[in-house]
Amino acid sequence: MRGIDFRPLGSLRADDASQAGGNEGGQTQIARNDASPQGAGRTPGADGVNSDEITLAGGCECGCGPRFDAPVMPEGYLWWYVDAFSDDKRHGITLIAQVGSCFSPYYARARRRGDSDPLNHNSLNVALYGECKRWSMTERGRSALRRDASWLEIGPSSLSWDGTCLTIRIDEIAVPIPRRICGTVKLYPRTVAGQPYFLDSAGRHRWAPIAPGARVEVQLDRPALRWSGHGYLDSNWGNEPLEKAFRYWEWSRAELKDGGTAVLYDAARRDGHRTELGLRFDPAGGVERIEVPPHAKLPTTAWRMQRGTRVDPQQTARVTDTLENTPFYTRSVLATHLLGEPVTAMHESVCLDRFSTRWVQTLLPFRIPRALR
Repeated sequence: MRGIDFRPLGSLRADDASQAGGNEGGQTQIARNDASPQGAGRTPGADGVNSDEITLAGGCECGCGPRFDAPVMPEGYLWWYVDAFSDDKRHGITLIAQVGSCFSPYYARARRRGDSDPLNHNSLNVALYGECKRWSMTERGRSALRRDASWLEIGPSSLSWDGTCLTIRIDEIAVPIPRRICGTVKLYPRTVAGQPYFLDSAGRHRWAPIAPGARVEVQLDRPALRWSGHGYLDSNWGNEPLEKAFRYWEWSRAELKDGGTAVLYDAARRDGHRTELGLRFDPAGGVERIEVPPHAKLPTTAWRMQRGTRVDPQQTARVTDTLENTPFYTRSVLATHLLGEPVTAMHESVCLDRFSTRWVQTLLPFRIPRALR
């Protein structure tokens, strides 16, 4: 099976770009994009994708940061993902703000009934790791969603972007033991990138690394936690359910010793081909494609979820911690080797075939309650 030609999407339309503004006077740098293959024969609009659709603003604007009022197509999804490890490696966090929550059993059920409104299925997923563990993902309906270009409110929690800092205010209830998660997380990008890339040949699923390297400050009141460390921010969006285009995917990001970040995508698609992508972001904002290294199997989980990653030739990768262990999704910390150096990587594996099964859909509401309003 061949890999997809991983070119970046086109930039914003001229009328959009003129309104987007910049970060004049701020300290955040704008990333330059050198990842497009030279002389590529395919251009935005290829594969039957309408060029206006490609240039439609998604979860971010290139060089300007996240955009929270982006349109979401019926049956589609839009999310912003943050992860971070504390400098002393004792704590970790992931946050996923979702409009059209793609792993929602309620959204999947609604689509089967012919109701494809993504704005009625929203959540802020919060996961704390390390010495203090919490997990929450309460889904909320259309009445709990408020947003504009720089502000996203989902029930009592919110995200805001001021051009140099992403502020996430958390007020959620953990499951299965009901406990509050309250406080603030601030993410300061080292550079702002935001160039989107196709994840499929039809251009229906896109991913954009917004801040491949960032400083994150966590200040929680419940539980009482204060720490800071290296973080990461990206966005994904699409105009159809993930399981319609993909069978399985693996993703990872790792901090390099020079302060840069390596990101790997490896996805098995429904059309029988693979999406394989490797990118290296340097601390100054440059981005370049890297050759995707060989695949290495990782131990299966207790749910018999398959895991694997890409690792330098003649090197090994091992799981140092399994953070999430579910029937269709696993998140892990890896000790691996990329670009000639040992690295610690955040890694995820997703099996969309399993997600679509009746037994998994039946289990999901126990982890994903839906608020009445």
